[in-house]
Amino acid sequence: MALQPAAGAKDLNPRQVETNRNLTERLARVFRLWGYDEVSPPRIERMKTLMAGGAIASRDIVRLVADDPLGLRPEMTASIARAASTRLANRPRPMRLWASGTVFQSRAADEGGQRIEENLQSSVELFGVAAIEAEMELLSLLMASVAVLNLGSMNCPRLLLGHTRIMELILQPFKGSKRDAVRSALIHFDRLAIETMELSVKERQVLLTLLDCRGTPEQVLRQLQTFFGQQPVFNDLSRLCTLLRRTALEQGIVVQLDPSFQPRFKLYTGWVFQLVCNGRSAPVVIARGGRYDDLVQRCGAPSNQAFGAGFSLAIDPIRELMADGGIVAEAEPDVIVVYSSQSNLEEALERQRGWHESGRGAVIELHPIKSVDEAQLLAQARGKLQLDWIGP
Repeated sequence: MALQPAAGAKDLNPRQVETNRNLTERLARVFRLWGYDEVSPPRIERMKTLMAGGAIASRDIVRLVADDPLGLRPEMTASIARAASTRLANRPRPMRLWASGTVFQSRAADEGGQRIEENLQSSVELFGVAAIEAEMELLSLLMASVAVLNLGSMNCPRLLLGHTRIMELILQPFKGSKRDAVRSALIHFDRLAIETMELSVKERQVLLTLLDCRGTPEQVLRQLQTFFGQQPVFNDLSRLCTLLRRTALEQGIVVQLDPSFQPRFKLYTGWVFQLVCNGRSAPVVIARGGRYDDLVQRCGAPSNQAFGAGFSLAIDPIRELMADGGIVAEAEPDVIVVYSSQSNLEEALERQRGWHESGRGAVIELHPIKSVDEAQLLAQARGKLQLDWIGP
């Protein structure tokens, strides 16, 4: 019986690996231009770190059998925040860090049992900035990152923006279990749940209106102001969206403000976002992030430094989108050096060295071939390689 990888694990072919490397290197160049330093958080962490103070459920973490409670990281933010608040605590703020690596999440498989999802990410984190300036830098960096990926408008990218403070304003009139029920209904767009709750006519009308309240930032902010008056968070969101307007238009990105948008992991307390593209059969999240001051504080940072925000880009979904759209650049054909029985391997190795010095990839057929026609067939069979024939 042929052995198969674990459910959710991936065997990438050479082209996929090369595309992933190309994408991460493009992003790395952008991050360095913006002054971000590379770090390498461990894949294995203590469960206490990975759960981020309860923001990530233990069922979402791949646990390891060990004397200590250990697991594989489901994302990199918590690990980087831990390092920033401990080992890197004495570095001056603002501190800009980025990392690239594999993350692992646990899911329930359709047939029962555990399914491990393995994905490659590139993340940027900005520590030590409390005000809106951090969000402005990070969203500008996101736009610069999307630009080098060359996704284009064909995937209909949408930037979904939200803020946990807006959800707090919406939930302010409700207490206890009703508050939790209203929050769940809004997050899951459950109109029926709102219609059947024990609410006043005005409360139900407001919640149903807010359930449909998503669209252009200007339109949504005007509607929110009619319910909650002028709030500092509205000014910040307006400033962010104004900053985004030109660059988002250039990238073909639609910016959408959604008061009920909340990410799956409860890491964030403030600004949150997802960048979503149309995939082959369903929407695909290619980037997500937000502000996570509470996480930095839980990691031990002093109160005057307990500020953090960042985002991650999902490399595997980006690669698949590019392949579906036919925008993965074809590499220049490699060369195969083939020699006849009248030559030898030493001469072929010397010829190969010349190709390598010119920057071209070249491989050698290690055994002599009878004729140039046979060599041409071999070059075609090996992936339409360019033939470099040594012989008569």
